[in-house]
Amino acid sequence: MAVSVPAHERELEAVRERSFGVAYRMLGSVGEAEDVAQEAMLRLARTEKEIEEPLAWITTVATRLSIDVLRLARRRRESYVGPWLPEPLIDGETVDVGGRAEMADSLSQAFLVVLERLNPVERAAFLLREIFEYDYPQIAAVIDRSEVNTRQLVARSKKHLDANRPRFDADEALRDRLLERFIAASEDGDLEALESILAEDAALYSDGGGKVPAAGQIFGRARLARAIVGIERAARRYGPFTHQRAHIGGQPAGIRRTSDGAVATVFSIDVVDGRIKTIWAVRNPDKLRHV
Repeated sequence: MAVSVPAHERELEAVRERSFGVAYRMLGSVGEAEDVAQEAMLRLARTEKEIEEPLAWITTVATRLSIDVLRLARRRRESYVGPWLPEPLIDGETVDVGGRAEMADSLSQAFLVVLERLNPVERAAFLLREIFEYDYPQIAAVIDRSEVNTRQLVARSKKHLDANRPRFDADEALRDRLLERFIAASEDGDLEALESILAEDAALYSDGGGKVPAAGQIFGRARLARAIVGIERAARRYGPFTHQRAHIGGQPAGIRRTSDGAVATVFSIDVVDGRIKTIWAVRNPDKLRHV
């Protein structure tokens, strides 16, 4: 028997999801996004005036809070050890995804890494326009800029990102099959099989944050295939691993666990033109606590 949820509770949950969705896309951090969402919801609860459009109100508050948090976070990331990757958000976790493919893609590792090229205000303006489909007067009000300046910010942001904005194969079944083949070839140490599914200019970005061993950055099909085989052999010294299939921002992903169930790595793959173009591997345990 289905249990009905009161309308006001559904509305509150939608508002909370929106605040988290905005903050996570701004910050690339689950923990920081949760803090922003909580603060935004507290402000909503404390406000005494009637709010006609709660989603618009919470989007404004979450965006402004995120700009401030991101300014501080960017300073910390300058001294980060190795490649910095966003905290992986597994599809199905509470977040405002929306029905459009662009909204799901905007949660992918590739997209969030590209967004790091923008300063906090540019990032806010770009996301509000391109992902949440705000008009320019609305964005200007959120980021406290003139409409003319807002248009310039969005145009400049798009120019920065256009050349590097990720694209993915639309065939979801193909992407998932390539993930299965990648995991199998890695576990078997099958160098030929790995090379057959990697793009010629394939790349691996591995984030250990200086806390655990990580491969860093590796480029090129042959070199990457050899490295994956070597990494797999080294990992076996610490006991068996299991893989749980998942998706991150709509892209195929795997959660690698040790024999005691602890999360060792969360990785996702980007598939372009029928081959694996990029592998994003997060190993920093501080970024995996929520998984």
